[in-house]
This record gives sequence, structure tokens and C-alpha cells, in this order.
Amino acid sequence: MISVVAVCAARSGAATALAASDLDVVLRTTDVGEAAGVAVAADVAVLDMATPGIDALGAIELLAAAPVLSVAGSAEHAAVLAAVRAGAAGYLVGPVGMLRLADAIRRVVAGEPVYSPGLAELVLTEHGRAETAVERLTEREAEVLRLVVEGLTGKQIAAQLVLSPRTVENHVQNTLRKLGLPNRAALVRYAIEHGLA
Repeated sequence: MISVVAVCAARSGAATALAASDLDVVLRTTDVGEAAGVAVAADVAVLDMATPGIDALGAIELLAAAPVLSVAGSAEHAAVLAAVRAGAAGYLVGPVGMLRLADAIRRVVAGEPVYSPGLAELVLTEHGRAETAVERLTEREAEVLRLVVEGLTGKQIAAQLVLSPRTVENHVQNTLRKLGLPNRAALVRYAIEHGLA
């Protein structure tokens, strides 16, 4: 079962949708500091950008131990791009029902970037302008990517780089998120097509 930390008001649409889902909501709070402490052990953090009394962008950064799915009432382009720059793994707009939110959470946990219709193109266009794919990857992420393309498993990469398998998987997931790719197969294809490996 997917464990979720939620930063949202008790009567928000996100809180209602989460309560009706089959997800394990380990904490629902408006206290970002408390949520950040629990996010370390959670699979995903859901952040209602309109939660009273919070700095939403600061909250995204504090919750970064888990992928952060932002939920908002509007799709102001500047706000969406700022959230993505702060580290949000996804951004949903409008009334978010239980099924839509649960599906988005599962996709974010799987390493997929999730955006409401029309926002994915905005984010990809902006990211394309800001920096190339190579510039977005850390040196270690690029190194792990090259070994993934060579066909090594996570355990083999961990042994070769003297890292834990979990650290290797974190590098792979970060790379997938940064490049906006859904899985390792797409990652390998992207790396070959763009000369990254």
C-alpha cells in the first residue's frame, strides 16, 4: 500500500479525495514541518497549494524527501513553473476527485511526472528553454544513466559504484523525473537518441 503524507486543510478537496481513497494516509496536517519529518518514510507527499498559512514553494522543498504532488485550484503558469522548479513531481488543477488523485499519486510514486491537461507542454517547453537534459543531471546521475544503458541491474551498478542499491534507485528515479520519462525503457531510448550514453 502506498503511504501518503498530505499537507492540506481538513475540508479541502484533496483531503476529501484522500479520505475516500484506498491509500494509506499516514499524516494529514497543515504543519509543513511536521509533514517534512514524516515524508522521509512516505512514498509520496500531496500538497494543497492553497493550504492556509503555508509558503507553498518552501513546502515543496521541505517535503522533498518524497516526491511531491501539488494540487491547486488554478493553473497560473508562473505558479506551475515555480512549483516544478522547487521540485514538484506533478501538478493537478481544479476539483480533484478520489479516482483522479489516487491515480496521480500512483503515477508519481512510479516515477512518472503528472500534470493536468495543458500543463505538461508548458513545463516541458520551459524546461527545454532553461537547460539541456545533460545540464539537469548531476555527475552521479549521468554515471548511473550510462550504466543503465549498458544493461546493468541496480545491484550491479551499486556494486560497481560502491553505493547502496537504494541510492542507485534514487538516482534512476531522479533522472526519470528530471527528464520527464515514465520508466527505464524510455530512459534508455532517450539516452541513446540524445547521445547521453
